[in-house]
Amino acid sequence: MTDLVVLSLERWDRVWRRNQHLVAGLLRTDPSLRVLFVEPAADPTHDVASRRVPSVGRGVSEVGEPAPGRLWTVRPTKWLPRRIDPRTDDRLASTVMRAASSVGMRHPLLWINDPGAVGLAERSGWPTLYDITDDWLAADRAEGERARAAANEARLLDVAREVVVCSPELERRKGAVRPVTLIPNGVDAEAYREPAGRPADLPEGRTALYLGTAHPDRIDVDLCEATARALGDRGTVVLVGPNLIGTDATLRLQRAGVVLLGPRAREHVVGYLQHADVLLVPHVVTPFTDSLDPIKLYEYQAVGRPVVSTPVAGFRDVTDSRVTIADDTSFPDAVVAAIAASRPFPHGADGPTSDWSERVAAMREVLARLADAA
Repeated sequence: MTDLVVLSLERWDRVWRRNQHLVAGLLRTDPSLRVLFVEPAADPTHDVASRRVPSVGRGVSEVGEPAPGRLWTVRPTKWLPRRIDPRTDDRLASTVMRAASSVGMRHPLLWINDPGAVGLAERSGWPTLYDITDDWLAADRAEGERARAAANEARLLDVAREVVVCSPELERRKGAVRPVTLIPNGVDAEAYREPAGRPADLPEGRTALYLGTAHPDRIDVDLCEATARALGDRGTVVLVGPNLIGTDATLRLQRAGVVLLGPRAREHVVGYLQHADVLLVPHVVTPFTDSLDPIKLYEYQAVGRPVVSTPVAGFRDVTDSRVTIADDTSFPDAVVAAIAASRPFPHGADGPTSDWSERVAAMREVLARLADAA
């Protein structure tokens, strides 16, 4: 039996990202695998400072699907900021180790996304995989926060026995320091090509849709606003996904006619993509976004809808007649032209895709090496 503790940057919820797809695939293909999925710590102090209702973590709970009796989640609580409680990381590590012990895991493999969790790797001695999905050292952060992230990553790159990256650019950056394995993202292509009904809350008429988290490190709010105004009554810009851009930016988009629907469960996402007339990637182009391998590239390709994207990593590198690359100046007009020429699904949904099953098999090989070296 193989035990695996996954320290994720996202919660295990109905909006699936890389970790959920890979973990679910591993559980389906290995009946001996057991997984404790550690969600990001609740931070009630930060919630209060941000004028949000404070939340606290929760103990170990079993997740029914996709592997009853073999998948658990736990959410620790970070009670105080690190500047007040210098033992915060030790306390979080202890919580995870107790949670693993409570489900009978004595010496599991450890999979880390957040370099801030390096203390757990050092303290537990568990064989560690560092899976890098974003280059947070390139993100727009305060200098102190960036320095702390750099120090943590340097330690983790040293202690981790295996390092996986999701994009060629991350392979170039991190591979200059130590050997890494490239495992890009993917899509459940068959599911995305099975016809789905039109979601009831998708606006009537033609739509230009963005699927993903509206995050200030990624999305270009000015460009979304300009595109909505350029479309006018010819179509509606729709954002589907968690909204982290803040109140002021949200109000600006709404005044321009953008519809923000919020997050949708993974089983419902397909309908939004299939029934959009154009799919959008209005991302800023920065060293941070250049480190990404956008999952939406594979999702967009699977449904075959026309795509208009800024020249960001992944989209600018793909050879696909369905993808139009446009800079900030030409982006709105490119969307107007694409929406006028769009044909209904399933037109175009016959191009090549990279299935999650391929990525699961590659990750299984990495974990096998990690276990053999333990």
